[in-house]
Amino acid sequence: MVSAKSSGARPTILVVDDTPQTVEVIERNLSARGYEVFSAGDVARAIEMLDHAAVDLVITDLKMPRESGMTLVRHVRENLKDTEIVMMTGFASVGGAVEAVKAGADDYLAKPFTDEELFGAVERAFEKLRRRRAGHVDSPEPVRPYGLVGESEAMRKVYRAIEKAAGSKATALITGESGTGKELVARAIHYGSSRRSAPFVPVNTGAIPEALVESELFGHIRGAFTGATETRAGLFQSAEGGTIFLDEISEVGPSMQVKLLRVLQEKEVFLLGSRRARRVDVRILAATNKDLRTLVEKGTFREDLFFRINVLTLDVPPLRERGDDVLLLARHFASKFAREVEKPALQFSDDALRALREHDWPGNVRELENVVQRLVVMHEEAVIDVTDLPSLMRFSAPRGSRLNRRLAEVEAEHIQNVLAAARGNKTRAAEMLGIDRKTLREKLASASDKKS
Repeated sequence: MVSAKSSGARPTILVVDDTPQTVEVIERNLSARGYEVFSAGDVARAIEMLDHAAVDLVITDLKMPRESGMTLVRHVRENLKDTEIVMMTGFASVGGAVEAVKAGADDYLAKPFTDEELFGAVERAFEKLRRRRAGHVDSPEPVRPYGLVGESEAMRKVYRAIEKAAGSKATALITGESGTGKELVARAIHYGSSRRSAPFVPVNTGAIPEALVESELFGHIRGAFTGATETRAGLFQSAEGGTIFLDEISEVGPSMQVKLLRVLQEKEVFLLGSRRARRVDVRILAATNKDLRTLVEKGTFREDLFFRINVLTLDVPPLRERGDDVLLLARHFASKFAREVEKPALQFSDDALRALREHDWPGNVRELENVVQRLVVMHEEAVIDVTDLPSLMRFSAPRGSRLNRRLAEVEAEHIQNVLAAARGNKTRAAEMLGIDRKTLREKLASASDKKS
């Protein structure tokens, strides 16, 4: 029960659904993440609560008795200036979800959704809310739209490419190492385009079992296979009017490559088990961390599909090529995670920043984000120093080694170690050293003379 205006100490969320079990699961998961969660079983009750509480985010079902979620979307958009909206819907109601987004919902979740999909939608909503609020105050963080952070020349090239891609209707291929932020680039293209009011549907094609890819992407009709008890629309239909992002496109099998090529050429899909084509209006953005040209040469990726998706190319640079962006990102993530765990913003010492700057970051932005999150959660002091960083980021002098020794001294020590390993067997030691027994005797004698 909400009795007064929220103090704003924690992000507040109102969950609206007429199914108590759904509300209970969502409320439990979001509360565990530190959000203050309220709930309502219908639109009338939700509106009453909104009149008496400052709510940052409304998560509402589309189909409910009496008034639908669409009514709530319109009420929030026309009466609450500082509240985000996420719509929940089943695949059968995709058309309604598209209409809801056009009416003002910021995002939508297709039921059934995973915990991570829920958390992702909530985080995107609050990121959008923070950006809007930051427009009225000075923000110390040079955060680019849709979560992109960076001021390096490498990232400025990416921003310029995003603007050009957003102004085009062409298919685009986003390349880059794992963890560089290819999905964020895809989102920036979508939300900067004329399709921004329609859905953005991300799909990790590499995570879908090959036997289920066609059904997931294109949908299926009732009876198409064992267990298909009802007709279900696919992800392409759920992205109607908007953008579908096919991540890890290189992992798609040969048969599905043919079907994707047809979608690109004919702008239509066949539900699994159906003989009737259905038109789709969807822009395709694809991404890969592999060299598709090499895969084409090897015959594992169709050349015609490669040319179809590679109309526009955006290459996202690895973090090691982005200079001081590492420091901007580190501060950005430190601020973000400090808010989540309700800690004061942590600072980095100069030595810690130097170590972060010099690290190679093979996992790119994702690795940096994980490192900073771990530091924020586990660190108890106000400043993160170099000694708090993971050991692989700290300088470590060679153990048991003196750099001022002469080469002959190092050689003699190595010979003795090998001889000990061979248990005094000079023939075996000579083989291990790659020299003959005579040379070994000479080197041992020379070392003995120097000692005496």
